[in-house]
Amino acid sequence: MLKSIKSNFIIQNIFPLASQERKYKLVKYNKNLQKKLDINLIDYKNLSGKYIVYEENGKGKEYNWNDELIFEGEYLNGKRNGKGKEYNYNGKLIFEGEYLNGEKNGKGKEYNYDGKLIFEGEYLNGKIWNGKIYDLNNYNFYILKEGKGYVKEYSNGFLVFEGEYLDGDKNGKGKEYNSYSGILEFEGEYLNGRRNGKGRQYHNGELEFEGEYLNGRRNGKGKEYYDGELIFDGEFLNDLNKKGKEYKNGN
Repeated sequence: MLKSIKSNFIIQNIFPLASQERKYKLVKYNKNLQKKLDINLIDYKNLSGKYIVYEENGKGKEYNWNDELIFEGEYLNGKRNGKGKEYNYNGKLIFEGEYLNGEKNGKGKEYNYDGKLIFEGEYLNGKIWNGKIYDLNNYNFYILKEGKGYVKEYSNGFLVFEGEYLDGDKNGKGKEYNSYSGILEFEGEYLNGRRNGKGRQYHNGELEFEGEYLNGRRNGKGKEYYDGELIFDGEFLNDLNKKGKEYKNGN
């Protein structure tokens, strides 16, 4: 029998044989999941489009709308607390580790969809804090200490980003590369994962823009180039709007 949770909703009309003294909260009655788990009474709580099934000893399981297991572990007050495991929609393990108040906190490991280890270390408030990040081939790893580190990211066998990280996001100086050619596309400063501060943008290896960014867009003073020649010098607002001097043939 699943652990009952206090609720203002008594489902004695749905389950007439249930004792009137017991209370259950039912968001949606799902016969398929009930049959799959081989249980009679189901206590649901809908959380971000997922079902949580509570069990007797503080452990629980989460299922998606297709009744596929996506998490199993320990709970406290309806949130993930303690050890747990996350799975993708194909049933493969993608994370195992510790949680606190519903977020990753403490030791943990992450895996990609091929089952390869891509991170092991510690989390703080849901973000990578200390540990080793592995590339997709597991040949190299990059150290993070208290959220700070220098990281390289790969795609299609090419380096697509290298730079400084803080609290699990791009923070500080970094470089972006084209994922199909490996050619440099941007170099500059980041804040909370977005381009912020001074930067340079390239097209096919040629300088296209240099100037200031805010929240990922050109904002502030900047210069545009075409085939290596200056074509605009002025101020930008949200990428598209600009005011300044235009040049032709570099004059």
